[in-house]
Amino acid sequence: MIQPASWDHPEPLAVDSAPVPEYGSGSLADLLPTLAAGMGVPGTSPAITELAAADRACVFLIDGLGWEQLRAHPDEAPFMTSLLTTSRGGTGRPLTTGYPATTATSLASVGTGLPPGAHGLPGYTVRNPATGELMNQLRWHPWTQPGAWQPYPTVFQLAHDAGVHAAQVSSPAFQNTPLTKVALSGGTFHGRLTGEERMDFAAEQLAAADRALVYTYYAELDGAGHRYGVASDTWRGQLMYVDRLVQRLAEQLPPRTALYVTADHGMIDVPFDEQHRIDFDEDWELQAGVTLLGGEGRARHVYALPGAEADVLTCWREVLGEQFWVASRDEAIAAGWFGPHIDERVYARIGDVIAAARDDVLIIASEREPKESVMVGNHGSMTPAEQLVPLLEVRS
Repeated sequence: MIQPASWDHPEPLAVDSAPVPEYGSGSLADLLPTLAAGMGVPGTSPAITELAAADRACVFLIDGLGWEQLRAHPDEAPFMTSLLTTSRGGTGRPLTTGYPATTATSLASVGTGLPPGAHGLPGYTVRNPATGELMNQLRWHPWTQPGAWQPYPTVFQLAHDAGVHAAQVSSPAFQNTPLTKVALSGGTFHGRLTGEERMDFAAEQLAAADRALVYTYYAELDGAGHRYGVASDTWRGQLMYVDRLVQRLAEQLPPRTALYVTADHGMIDVPFDEQHRIDFDEDWELQAGVTLLGGEGRARHVYALPGAEADVLTCWREVLGEQFWVASRDEAIAAGWFGPHIDERVYARIGDVIAAARDDVLIIASEREPKESVMVGNHGSMTPAEQLVPLLEVRS
């Protein structure tokens, strides 16, 4: 019997078909514990087995530099391109960021050495169970006690306590932010305005002790991608500049140093049309039963009215399931999206429903999130363009 065309409805994407990050062996959360273990820091272990120990280690994190974007632009980044074969200890393979692939989550994973389900920053915006409000974990608004929100010591603090010279070299604007406190504190923070100043001072900090763990950061590539897209001349110009910064730092490394160049996420450009940008604020089906919309366009946390969780999950799967991996909280946790275990304090921060984009599509909120809804470049999900980041290596 031939079924009517209206019955021919594709099955939603299976939750277990999402490419889960390599927690415990090849994610951003594994990087600093591996480097610190090589220096003999108690409480750390070498999770990324491909990396050899070094007395001095520097992590240069370039915001928004995805593995796929770097490989697609060899002319703009000749120095980093020459290092691609060194990635992940000479395997030529990338790391995974962790889910979601977004700055606040990734920086917390880097600094604490823990996956999102443990450090507790599982999205761009998430519900604070104590207040019922959405909390923006990048801007830390509304303000929440940092130590209660993320109570674990950073790897920098563990290294400092073990006698390793630990330092962060970044923009002065980040020195006293709550995100820096919960994710990157420990040792000393040094604010430097220009990229060149950061590279030069990072090299000085590496040479300041026999054992040193130094972190430095550059944000403007990400900003160019959000505003103009990764296909833009502005983004390519930023990539050319950051390539020169990496070479500048590499040429100043003191003896017995390993430099690692990595990123917090990649990025994709999403077209400006209704097919690719689904507006939650104008979609009554998606709004039904929802009290809060968290996360970001490609990695949504959806919080339902009490008792409406199953209906919201069913609706979101029916409407979006061919383009998004749509999971309940417990399904996403069981699949390992946020790591191998979830701390009790983190459980209710995760949405009742989680929607992670597979296709080049966004769930925008034009009224609730006017600025975020008009960004050209976006990230957050588990696709290779967003999830894979380099781990380029230079040794002296």
